[in-house]
Amino acid sequence: MTTTQTTKTYAIDPSHTTAEFIVRHLMISKVRGRFTSITGTIDVPEGSNVPVSVDVTIDAASIDTREAQRDAHLNSADFLDAEKFPKIAFKSTGVDGSGDAFKVRGDLTIHGVTRAVVLDTTFEGRTTDPYGNDRIGYEAHTKISRKDYGLGWNMALETGGVVVGDEVKIELNVEAIAQK
Repeated sequence: MTTTQTTKTYAIDPSHTTAEFIVRHLMISKVRGRFTSITGTIDVPEGSNVPVSVDVTIDAASIDTREAQRDAHLNSADFLDAEKFPKIAFKSTGVDGSGDAFKVRGDLTIHGVTRAVVLDTTFEGRTTDPYGNDRIGYEAHTKISRKDYGLGWNMALETGGVVVGDEVKIELNVEAIAQK
């Protein structure tokens, strides 16, 4: 006899969710940026805090590094080419672990290239907001190579090294609202 587990779908609350990245600049410092337009869903089984599926879409043109000229360059064909590839997407393929720390495996698509990634994820809590909405929170992080996604633009420095590092750290803080 098989039993089916009921899941609840949570919609990502974009005003309480951040998708940030960190990359080295000139080999001596780090630049942080974020995306301001995020949508998606998280399916969580009743009685659990560990999701069974995650589906997220980010508007590539919503990049914000607090420097308009840099943002324009990052949206250009040298990097994200947001006009040709307007969306960054993540779709989970599985979840490993239980409790408050687990790994969400999935396919990350950037610049039209899809690669498998693993998000080290922690459950941050659950609450009912003042309006009666069931909310859930997660934090996740991973590292990717820009070159793996066809984002190879760079310039060599006279002193050695490059302008933009290859490794990109990704940090996510997600708050989602149960759908009724």
